[in-house]
Amino acid sequence: MLQGTGSDVGKSLIVAGLCRAYSKRGLAVRPFKPQNMSNNAAVTSDGGEIGRAQAVQARACGVAPSIDMNPVLLKPHAGGGAQVVAQGRVIGQAQARDYQDWKPKLLASVLDSFARLSAAADLVIVEGAGSAAEINLRKNDIANMGFARAAEVPVILLGDIDRGGVIAQIVGTKTVLDPADAGMIKGFLVNKFRGDPSLFTEGMQLIETHTGWPGLGLIPFCPAAARLPAEDSLALATRSESGGGPIAIAVPVLPGIANFDDLDPFALESEVRLLMVKSGETLPVEAVLVLLPGSKTTIADLAAFRAEGWDIDLAAHVRRGGHVFGLCGGYQMLGRTLRDPQGFEGLPGEARGLGLLDIETEFTGEKLLAPVQGVGAENGAPFNGYEMHLGRSFGPDCARPLLAFDDGRADGAISANGRVSGCYVHGLFADPAQRSALLAKLGATGSGVSYDETIEQALDAVAAHLEAHVDLDHLLTLAR
Repeated sequence: MLQGTGSDVGKSLIVAGLCRAYSKRGLAVRPFKPQNMSNNAAVTSDGGEIGRAQAVQARACGVAPSIDMNPVLLKPHAGGGAQVVAQGRVIGQAQARDYQDWKPKLLASVLDSFARLSAAADLVIVEGAGSAAEINLRKNDIANMGFARAAEVPVILLGDIDRGGVIAQIVGTKTVLDPADAGMIKGFLVNKFRGDPSLFTEGMQLIETHTGWPGLGLIPFCPAAARLPAEDSLALATRSESGGGPIAIAVPVLPGIANFDDLDPFALESEVRLLMVKSGETLPVEAVLVLLPGSKTTIADLAAFRAEGWDIDLAAHVRRGGHVFGLCGGYQMLGRTLRDPQGFEGLPGEARGLGLLDIETEFTGEKLLAPVQGVGAENGAPFNGYEMHLGRSFGPDCARPLLAFDDGRADGAISANGRVSGCYVHGLFADPAQRSALLAKLGATGSGVSYDETIEQALDAVAAHLEAHVDLDHLLTLAR
């Protein structure tokens, strides 16, 4: 089990790299994360949903993702609570304080999923959540030491030197941990090192002296990591602009943004400049396209959109002849009305949409989780993706669907003037044909580069990086 000294220290990345490295050695490897908190989710082959990072890790193993790889997924929503997904299915909603009482009941599901994965694999690589030092949450914990102790899984602690204070991160973790918890840790790794590694030899030794844990590796910063999807929305805090092309695409970053890896394929296009618009900023006038991404809290995010004044900016963008595209929650916002009478996404209510598409959306209790494929109804370009949503949208503009599924269904809507469109399908622009078709409408030529191929190449590069800087044979001796 890989636990971290904090969030965003690289746990998901290192687990993915280890999964690929050990799989290339011929082992049957499976990823596992007992509890994840993320609005980035993926549809599994067995009809459920798990954290997106575990789906990438499954890919690193060369297997289809399953619900057992992430048996508890928390999807935060407006009001400080979260939707609770257990073994792939929504089982309810809980406020943060109330959720602490759920954990003992969920531990049985976690151990059940872990046992199934273990029975089918030579090696299971487990990812912790947040920080191992969150001792205020240690009671009934199922994400870090609570799981490690219950499943008797040895732990490696990962620190991040790039953010500074890595000696204090790791030594401080040892200081606050219960001795029995600290005894589960068999060594530590230091991640994201830049510069001459000999300058940190003494630092590694000092950590060993103060903790009694052996240093298992100093991992240099890995450029290939940037090509893999980020799991945590914290990554968006440092992302403002990517690419330097003439075609500017603006993406408003809303509080409940979900599945934002839908945007990553645009990084492959040299003609595109992706602008992440943060709170307090205006939608840039140079944008050719405004893309509204997915949202876990659509009605709350729509209110946040208006509070920023982005509805005014968007109306001006449309008057200038600009294009607008909505994905899933962003698609719902573009309609006339959104209704959530039973409060599936937060508090019950109804909201006026942005009115750029003549559709209405009503949230229902049945969540649609399914892989889909087909062609663009207008452009004929093929696609593969997945649906993951509660709402159902209908109205006159749905008579001009964006997509035609292979099973005969249609999805999405296009405005009468053809400049505003949207759909429910995630992963749409990972397909180079669909991405090129969109860019053609904006006056650009798509690269034709496969996003999936770049992910495979990045996983291979991260695995090779770990082989070069960590004794992977020794790590195997630590596994029980």
